[in-house]
Amino acid sequence: MTIGPKRPSLFMPEPGHHPDRRAFLKQAGTGIALAGTALLTPGLLNAASNAKNGATPMTQNAFVYTELQISAPFDQVPWQAINDKIKALPGFLNKTWLSGLGNNSAGGIYAFDTIENAQKFVTDYFPAEARSFGVAQTTRVFDAVATQEASIDMNSVHYGARLDQKPAAFVYTEVQLNVLPFDNGPWRKFNPILKQQPGLMAKTWLSGLHTGTVGGFYAFDSIENAKKFAIDYFPTETKQLNAAFYTRVFDATPTEAASIDMASPFYG
Repeated sequence: MTIGPKRPSLFMPEPGHHPDRRAFLKQAGTGIALAGTALLTPGLLNAASNAKNGATPMTQNAFVYTELQISAPFDQVPWQAINDKIKALPGFLNKTWLSGLGNNSAGGIYAFDTIENAQKFVTDYFPAEARSFGVAQTTRVFDAVATQEASIDMNSVHYGARLDQKPAAFVYTEVQLNVLPFDNGPWRKFNPILKQQPGLMAKTWLSGLHTGTVGGFYAFDSIENAKKFAIDYFPTETKQLNAAFYTRVFDATPTEAASIDMASPFYG
């Protein structure tokens, strides 16, 4: 079904557009883009104002997504012991814990200071953690520099924005496309459309290291709105691209304390 105005084809390079990567990175972080501002929800407007007026972006250069093939209520996950181990890892900055809606999987979205430290995490520490539980696992590493400008425009808390309420749900998406460099994709046209989605509070864009896959990590004000986005809206976009995709919905409530203990920017 069609939601909102006619959407541009996502992520395909715009004709004749060959951006200078260094030039656009110099401009990133200087403010919130004005295009589409009128479409922001109150939560996004508040976050935009905070990001524009003095919030300090973090120093992450990489994001990591993880998910364990496990089914356990989050209060049964030994998160405090795991947190203590992860805090001691080189380059770790913060983590938002994730608890799968409906399946009780356990995972997280992390920020690291360098891509190298993120790679060490997914090749050394995390496989051992999965092994200790006796389960299979999923990990992804993303270039946080490539998506900085696009994420700031979506009031990403990973780049200094502040939300006016706690998120009730998170959504993770990944599309089976190769878009390198990331800035060749028309995120400037797509962000205003995303800002119209009911209950959307913030988004951090994701660009797969080496693969160039495109995705995002979203915060929503309710589980209902998160499910509508993942089940109804997002597939309409990927159909236009003739691309396979991956979506996950997470209940933010049971993981709040564990995430705060890991300096999650969603609870700053």
